[in-house]
This record gives sequence, C-alpha cells and structure tokens, in this order.
Amino acid sequence: MTFKELKSEKLYYSIGEVAEKFGLAPSTLRFWEKEFTTIKPHKNKKGDRFFTQDDINHIALIHHLVKEKGMTLKGAKTKIKENSKETEDNFAVVTKLQQVKNYLLQIKDEL
Repeated sequence: MTFKELKSEKLYYSIGEVAEKFGLAPSTLRFWEKEFTTIKPHKNKKGDRFFTQDDINHIALIHHLVKEKGMTLKGAKTKIKENSKETEDNFAVVTKLQQVKNYLLQIKDEL
C-alpha cells in the first residue's frame, strides 16, 4: 500500500494526519522517530509532534523499505546509512512510476 498524496501543501502535519496517509498507527511513527535520526518533527510545549514535508519524505522512504520491500528496521537503517543517495534515488523512481501507473489507470477508466 502506498501512502496517500497530500492534497494541500501545509507547512506542518499532525501525527494523526501523517499516520493516516501511510496507514500506520501513530505509535509506529513515534517508534520510527526514535530509530531513525532523519525524522525530526517539531514539538510544541505540550509535546505534540508536527511533521514537515521533509519528515514525510523520510517516512515515505522508510515505509517503502519496511512495509513494501519487507526489510527489517535494522536493515532499512543500514541501507539508508550506507547508500542514502542511491536509496533515495531508487525510491524517487519507484514513486514516479507508481504515479504514472495511477495516471494511466485513471485514463483507462475514463475511456
């Protein structure tokens, strides 16, 4: 399952919004935040987390590696650490291909 695309470009997204986009529990996002140093949400005085688009991009990469490719968290952490540029580039290509596929399926349905 891929994450849902953002409809509006906000600066910050709540943990509930991000969890819903990826089909994850908020507790999973909090755990990933501890495990991966690339996820750094802003917190207000109450401790509520607010994620930027950059955080969401990192979560999308981790989600792809863990949930779609079946890697362990340790394996995903290692892959990101050792080959971060290559891993991000591969994920960008996969994401673009999924968008093209969805667009073509939409056109097919309209015909």
